[in-house]
Amino acid sequence: MNVVLWGAAGLLAVVYLFAGGVKLATPREKLLENPNMGWTTDFSEAAVKGIGAVEILAAFGLILPWALDIAPVLTPLAATGLVLVQAGAIVVHARRKETKALPMNVVLLLLAAFVAAGRFAG
Repeated sequence: MNVVLWGAAGLLAVVYLFAGGVKLATPREKLLENPNMGWTTDFSEAAVKGIGAVEILAAFGLILPWALDIAPVLTPLAATGLVLVQAGAIVVHARRKETKALPMNVVLLLLAAFVAAGRFAG
């Protein structure tokens, strides 16, 4: 089970490092041009950058505390935070009727919930 949890956490970390990095490195005006980032019209530049920062911090939190055995409780807390991020994303996409984004949001939410539950239990 530990190997599966590491795999799930690693996959989530890669996804959120990339997604958060894009949000932090790309100006909001440029994100607005991307059809997959239409939701950014509902958020300020600071909010989009904040979401990106949270995603990057959570990506590190999924891996480093557990791997280094330094405050390992931070790993399931980071995964729980990503569950909340995805719940918020689902609400935003549903309100905007962006149904194509919802399956990926649900998968990421379930994967993060799996890591949170598995790491809290172990």
